[in-house]
Amino acid sequence: MLSFLPRQALGAGLACILIVATAVPAAFARGAPESFADLAEKTLPAVVNISTTQTVERGAGPDRPQFPPGSPFEEFFKDFFDRQQPNGNQAPQKATSLGSGFVIDASGIIVTNNHVIADADEIVVRFQDETTLPAKLIGRDEKTDVAVLKVESSKPLVALPIGDSAKARVGDWVIAIGNPFGLGGSVTAGIISARQRDINSGPYDAFIQTDAAINKGNSGGPLINLDGEVIGINTAIYSPSGGSVGIGFSVPTSIAKNVIDQLREFGETRRGWLGVHIQTVTEEIAKSFDLKEVKGALVANVTEDGPAAKGGIEPGDIILEFDGKPVDKMRNLPRLVAETPVGTKTAVLVWRKGKEKTLSVSLGRLEAQEAKSASASPSAKPHQTNASVKELGVTLAGIDGELRKKYEIPDEVKGVLITEVNPNGSAAEKNLEAGDVIVEVNQDAVTTAGDVAVKISEAVKAGKDSVLLLVNRSGDRRFVVVSVKQNG
Repeated sequence: MLSFLPRQALGAGLACILIVATAVPAAFARGAPESFADLAEKTLPAVVNISTTQTVERGAGPDRPQFPPGSPFEEFFKDFFDRQQPNGNQAPQKATSLGSGFVIDASGIIVTNNHVIADADEIVVRFQDETTLPAKLIGRDEKTDVAVLKVESSKPLVALPIGDSAKARVGDWVIAIGNPFGLGGSVTAGIISARQRDINSGPYDAFIQTDAAINKGNSGGPLINLDGEVIGINTAIYSPSGGSVGIGFSVPTSIAKNVIDQLREFGETRRGWLGVHIQTVTEEIAKSFDLKEVKGALVANVTEDGPAAKGGIEPGDIILEFDGKPVDKMRNLPRLVAETPVGTKTAVLVWRKGKEKTLSVSLGRLEAQEAKSASASPSAKPHQTNASVKELGVTLAGIDGELRKKYEIPDEVKGVLITEVNPNGSAAEKNLEAGDVIVEVNQDAVTTAGDVAVKISEAVKAGKDSVLLLVNRSGDRRFVVVSVKQNG
């Protein structure tokens, strides 16, 4: 049975793959080369093996054997264990791991995976000619699993050019070079099997998938196209045992290049921040918003005083374009925002109440907001009133101090509380539960159970078979399309 090994599970130096291909007109598509020897000969000197050492605290040792009182073995084993564990615990030990990397600048700049060098006390780089040099960490990024190192060399190093992975096509030939199982520079060849893969390993997933063999130790190595350009960084594999089964994933250079540039310049990332919570636009939601195509990112919540709020973006807006680029899927938006420089005045096209509207937003910095959120104290507490809405299969209450405390609803949350859910009702079908707060019905704010009942009645009279609810659960807001059929 196959198991998926995400990059977090790979550990430093686990197998990962690089994938990429150069886009060329179909009429001039390249056939399979007679040999990859020339390409390998040119690129191998720029690919390095990376070994790291870190100190690992060891827990208490094995239990001491027990002997009857007065046994001649008792004193012997006591002395032995005391010598091995002076304080009852074993001394810290050194752990090593292996991975790969590649030179991108002859001055000594090397790129690898963050998980290859994470928590390392010492990083050593070995080149094809057996030259070994200590490396300094310049910067790393957990979100894309990219790290940049620097070595000091007495001679110029061979460097690989960074290519444009956006031009790569499914079916293009690529080679992957790395340090599988610690064996040293190894070359494998294959094609790009797929692009834009989301393997749920991070917020900016858009991996290149390749069938070039990737194994443990290939992490951080390059995926190279036939022009000798790097178009990906080996990061993860799908495997039953850790060995290659022909499914490997690479961080595309379209994502990695901007991260690498920022790490080299600042030692950290500086991503754009919009300040919205978004969700996927489903067919039901598109229909509820009178949107003809299922596309965009639905804004469920807007951070107070954030860039989006200041630019006029509202909950219920569907973002269709960002900075002139289409948002075909919800997961595309975070990447587009992150890649846009902080402070940029950006045009955002939204769908609002049946019409397109263009807004202008000045982006903030994501890392600054994350630091602020991490240091902020936990949010406040909950709200309440009373009525049964059979169309939804729920019992509702206005939020008072007692209910706010019972359900731990923050003071800033306004709306109508769900206190009971009929397990056979339409609300239950959408996984709504007691403690959820209905904030809006069909994009109109509600504050009492009566407000909700009136909105439901209006929808039924208008021939609607569902309503759009904005629901707050534990501080997270999301839109839910719920049927308004009668519930028993």
